[in-house]
Amino acid sequence: MFMTNFDYIGVAKKVLEIESKALAKQIDHIDEAFIEACELCLECTGKLIVMGLGKSGHIADKIAATLSSTGTPSYFIHPSEAIHGDLGMIDEKDIVLIFSYSGETEEIVSLIPYLKKKEIKILAFTGNADSKLSQESDVHIHVPVEEEACPMNLAPTASTTTALAVGDAFAVALLERKGFTKEDFAKSHPGGSLGKQLLLTINDIMHTEDEIPVVYSNDTLARGLIEMSQKALGMTTVVDQNNQLVGIFTDGDLRRTLESNIDIQATEMSEVMTANPFVLSADTLAYNAVSLIQEKKITSIIVAKENKVIGALNIHDLFRAGLM
Repeated sequence: MFMTNFDYIGVAKKVLEIESKALAKQIDHIDEAFIEACELCLECTGKLIVMGLGKSGHIADKIAATLSSTGTPSYFIHPSEAIHGDLGMIDEKDIVLIFSYSGETEEIVSLIPYLKKKEIKILAFTGNADSKLSQESDVHIHVPVEEEACPMNLAPTASTTTALAVGDAFAVALLERKGFTKEDFAKSHPGGSLGKQLLLTINDIMHTEDEIPVVYSNDTLARGLIEMSQKALGMTTVVDQNNQLVGIFTDGDLRRTLESNIDIQATEMSEVMTANPFVLSADTLAYNAVSLIQEKKITSIIVAKENKVIGALNIHDLFRAGLM
């Protein structure tokens, strides 16, 4: 048990209350300027360059990443780096989006003449509508807060939370206006869970050629057990003399067979296999294989084309692919 009289919970609740009130009040500040900012970015034929210094810089970096992953090509440039050479990365087709609560940060204000000279549009998110940056920007979105959650009213807390939320609102508004889909999102997140669900196919993870366990229907069960052991997929496919798929023999079939005390040297695979197994095509989304395994309560899947086996996989392959 903690032996302290300090009210940690009270402080946490007060911070959350201040920040939630700041967010609620920001709703009333979303006006025509927000529309103008969105339309300006939709017309942009270049990239959206996002800047900010200090805590605002961290917010700017995050918003740049969100914009890029949701269909608005963007990247973050540190203002200090910009003034020392990185301005050359920006051209007339780009738009510069600047986060600065005061709107008077020296490093940012010093960039304005250079941006104006290159006729680059400036979109500003500030808490001070009378600031130099606000007045010089082509579009200004006002993001004020009455107080910070810091008891000294110094550390950026409510102001950065609000800037982050409005930046997210900006990114999502552009996303919806562009008709950005889950498939579009997946293309920029191939390593994420959604990307794997929407992009990864059976062909990407299945075993092929010599890795596929295959026996003929007139092979003995003993031969089938050797094939299963060597290929280690928990099953073997069964084909006829024309290499047409006729069945599957799994670990489950093996358990049932051994309970019958049959002669593995005399019994043919056609006698113990399961006919008409579930088959998927190579271009099937791998995520659908997860659904099939769960629905049918099976552990292995055969991949076939025109009834010829071209691949195989099991539940462990789906786990390794991060789909289960």
